Formats: sequence, structure tokens, C-alpha cells
Amino acid sequence: MAELAQVNVAVPRAPLDDPVMAGFATAFDAVARLAEAAPGFVWRLGAGSGHAIVAADRGAGVVVNVSVWRDYRSLHEFVYRGAHGQVLLRRRRWFARTPQPSTALWWVPDGDRPGVEPALARLRYLRNHGPSPQAFSPLRQFAADGRPLRRGR
Repeated sequence: MAELAQVNVAVPRAPLDDPVMAGFATAFDAVARLAEAAPGFVWRLGAGSGHAIVAADRGAGVVVNVSVWRDYRSLHEFVYRGAHGQVLLRRRRWFARTPQPSTALWWVPDGDRPGVEPALARLRYLRNHGPSPQAFSPLRQFAADGRPLRRGR
């Protein structure tokens, strides 16, 4: 079996402890708890502070979120429905324009838990080569066996 890994990145307008980021920092913990209770959720990369991992990707500071889900439908329901979707609508308050795509998806064997660097490598691959079974976007997906999926499946 395979599970769906995802990474998404965002460029914060200020350090996470800056008052500009307070709304995001407050919402993050609550949304992370909702994710962990969501149907289809498998795992997420956590930080010691409980907040998102901040990493340098080619010199730029970014907030990195890495998680694993049972399937795309589960991930989609969590991301775009409910509390996370409401927070997502306010992202421009906290984050600058981020190079696109800012999300990459790929299939991992059951039990595989990707780290920050391998996840960012998948995102760079998607940005440099376009969607493929190696790394794909929510709009151009691939099945775990590498077959392209038609939109909406």
C-alpha cells in the first residue's frame, strides 16, 4: 500500500514570534489538532514549538508543512472544508507571494515519514520538471502506480 505525502511552503511576512504573525501562530496549533483528528490523516512533521517548521530553501526563509494522508480525497476535505479552509482565506495577512507551485504531492510506502529536505526536494522537482509520478500538484495528479489521473478522481 501507499500513502500520500504532501509538502506546502509559504514565505512569512515576519518571524513567527512577530505580532504580524500572531493570528497565524494562534490558529496553527488549533488547525494542527484538527488535522490530526481528520479522517484519512496519518502523520505530520512537528516542531518542538508546536508551530510549523521554518527552513531555508535556497536562502529564503519559508514555513514548511509536511504531512501524510491516506488519499487525496482526505487531504482535500481537510484543506478546503471547515476550519483550515477559513484560515486559508486569510493567508495573505501573514504570507507574501510564494513561488508556485507551493504544494507538491507524492506517494510513499506505508510508514514512510518524509523529512523537510526530501520534501523540499520534491517541491523543487515539481517546479523544475512539472507534474510526474515523482512529484505532482493537486491539479495534475498521479496514482500510486504512476498512472496519470483525470481531474476530479
